Amino acid sequence: MHILPDLCALETKYSIQDGLIVIGVHSAKFSNEKDSGKILSAIQRYNIAHPVINDNKLSMWRNLGVNCWPTLIILGPKGQPLFVLMGEGHRDELFIYTKVAINYFKSLKQISNHNIPLSPAHHLLPVRENVLRFPSKIQTFLNGNYEKIVISDTGNNRIVVMKLGGFVEHIIGGQSSGFRDGGFDEARFNAPQGICVLNNSIYVADTENHAIRLIDLEKKIVTTVVGTGSQGHDYVGGKFGKEQALSSPWDVAIYHHNQNEETVPIVLIAIAGTHQIWALFLKDTFWWKKKEYKAGTCAAIVGNGKEENRNNAYPHAASLAQPSGLAVAQELQSVFFADSESSSIRKIHLQDGKVTGVAGGDKNPADLHKFGDVDGVKYSVKLQHPLGVAWDSSKNIIYVADTYNHKIKIVDVAGKCETLCGDGKPTKSHTFDEPSGLAVLPKTNALLIADTNNHCIKMLDRNDGSITTISIEFPGSTSSKAEKVFNFDTELSNKNAKLKLFLAVKFDSDVKLNPDAPQSWMINSLPDTWSAKASTDVIGSPIILTAPEENSESKILITLNLITCKTDQCIPKKIDVIFIVKRNSAAPNAVEESKQLKIN
Repeated sequence: MHILPDLCALETKYSIQDGLIVIGVHSAKFSNEKDSGKILSAIQRYNIAHPVINDNKLSMWRNLGVNCWPTLIILGPKGQPLFVLMGEGHRDELFIYTKVAINYFKSLKQISNHNIPLSPAHHLLPVRENVLRFPSKIQTFLNGNYEKIVISDTGNNRIVVMKLGGFVEHIIGGQSSGFRDGGFDEARFNAPQGICVLNNSIYVADTENHAIRLIDLEKKIVTTVVGTGSQGHDYVGGKFGKEQALSSPWDVAIYHHNQNEETVPIVLIAIAGTHQIWALFLKDTFWWKKKEYKAGTCAAIVGNGKEENRNNAYPHAASLAQPSGLAVAQELQSVFFADSESSSIRKIHLQDGKVTGVAGGDKNPADLHKFGDVDGVKYSVKLQHPLGVAWDSSKNIIYVADTYNHKIKIVDVAGKCETLCGDGKPTKSHTFDEPSGLAVLPKTNALLIADTNNHCIKMLDRNDGSITTISIEFPGSTSSKAEKVFNFDTELSNKNAKLKLFLAVKFDSDVKLNPDAPQSWMINSLPDTWSAKASTDVIGSPIILTAPEENSESKILITLNLITCKTDQCIPKKIDVIFIVKRNSAAPNAVEESKQLKIN
């Protein structure tokens, strides 16, 4: 991945007319990567402009004697090999060799200046502001009593904050990539990945800017807290803020560290580029072995930088392999991480930094090719390049986005792994394409899934196993307008009270609900002082709300997402239902309303 900026810069400096043609040859490590469709998605995700060949049988790899990723081979105009560069970090040599070769063969008049028309694959993606593009990570947080969602919209280089019902409240950043602080509209990210929330702030792993960014939801500004904007090669760290260079931060998570009768927050960072876990210390902190870090310091805390699956009682003697997902289990004083290149789930004991294996991978720390799709226990488990993990404290389990197997799996703390869903099981609706991020909704017993290559967010209901795609409504998008709006009034006691709503749909015409499609309601607007037993459910299930003691009038907005059929054509319909709730001391403490919604 780190070679792509070098190639992009080279292609910018030297055009095809100058005599440079770049061709990517994809020789897969993982079986999923041999699929040309998955390669196309990667080309689109990373905005690769040059042609890419799928060497799915490794024939070119073997014939050319390649033995590591990446390898650059510079050929002359007659196909003669000139230079070979293995590994990353050879940008200067690459530019020098290319310049010398072009000048030499031009002097021999062996380079023509004609053009070759190319159609980059990323142009096939829809150019619209009101859709997600390769969403990678997802988080939830409570705003009052209402659950909200933060999405890392990676392909659009932005962060999206929305209500659980899908109404977008904030769009931070823009569709164009960049590295700029400022207001929500002017700030720019470059392929952001991991996100975590602390109070009214969102920390972002701005991966291709090699930085950690901070979004202040109150002030509505973005600032850079760590990183220079360029890839670093530091394996130790210890500098302050923007002085400290990073290498491809992929995920972030908040850990609350107990220290002398107070709790201090620490931002844990999965640094995929140097195969380490780093920490941003937000306050003066005494860490392992009483080592003191001043507020604003960012340093490596786990991993020696070698790409291996080596567990160890000493944190800096352990080796990681592209850690890409973090999940803090606060009650266990641990963080679980998806070690993607070893296809394993591993654990850091945050009392002392000890690293242990949980599930997947191989006992041989140097063997990073033990991947597959097998449930089991510990090393008998086989995963394929997992990118996301989420901790469910109510069940003491880890949800795993087994990305290249297109499945969601469950791993317990003892290392037992079983498939939850995916690959069309248990139903056809349980289908994903490289899911990368997960988040638990504890109040509704649901799991949110960033279904990356399907460009959407899905919700898995753990109560009944059903799965729905969340309809995201961006400001100004036509999809945010309901076809019909129903308005109702009701009265409720001004003391602590409960409101139970039942909504039924009746059609006047020959339209009917599709019995095989999900029909759901979602609460899209609820006062912060209120709470809901569930924020979304199927049509026909009750909407149960709890209201505090207050005298003010409240507005509740519920959206129905329906799939209707007329003869052989199915049409989605969006219906809004608004309840104005007036508080009255003479009104009952418990009110039940049943409404039939007649739709033409």
